[in-house]
Amino acid sequence: MSVLSNLKLVDVKKPRNMPAIVVRRNKLSSRLWEQIQLAQSQLKGTSFVVTKFRSVKDRETGLIKQVEVPKRIKPWWFQSDEGKVCFSVRYGSWTIDLAKGKPSVEVESGEALVKALETIKIAVEAGELDSQIEIASAKLRSGFGK
Repeated sequence: MSVLSNLKLVDVKKPRNMPAIVVRRNKLSSRLWEQIQLAQSQLKGTSFVVTKFRSVKDRETGLIKQVEVPKRIKPWWFQSDEGKVCFSVRYGSWTIDLAKGKPSVEVESGEALVKALETIKIAVEAGELDSQIEIASAKLRSGFGK
C-alpha cells in the first residue's frame, strides 16, 4: 500500500491572481479587524497600535531606508443624539450602505459595537456585501481619474 493512497489527489492548479472582488473583500475585512481591535482596546482601557513601514531619506547619507511608524486608525463609530453608539462601514473615503439608504448601525454599548463589527466582518467574508463594495470601489477609483 502506497503512502500517497491515503491522500485525495486532484488536478487543480493555484490561480495566478485573485479576482478583484476577493482582493477588495480582504481589504475591507482587514479594516474591520482593525476597528474590532480598536474598540476592544478602548473597552479594556489599553492602547492599540498597528505599525507600517515608511521610506525615509537619510539627510546625512542620502540613502533611503525603511522606518516603522504607527498607523493612524480613526474609529468608525460616534455618539448619536440619543446617546447610543452608531457606526458606518467605510471603504476608503466612501461609506457603504448596508441596506438601501441605511449606512449606519446603531448599538447600545461598546460590547454590542464589537459584536456588530464582528457580524459585519463575517458578512463581508461571506460575500454578502460584494455589490456595495463594488459601488464604493468604483466611486473611489473615479476620484483618481480626473
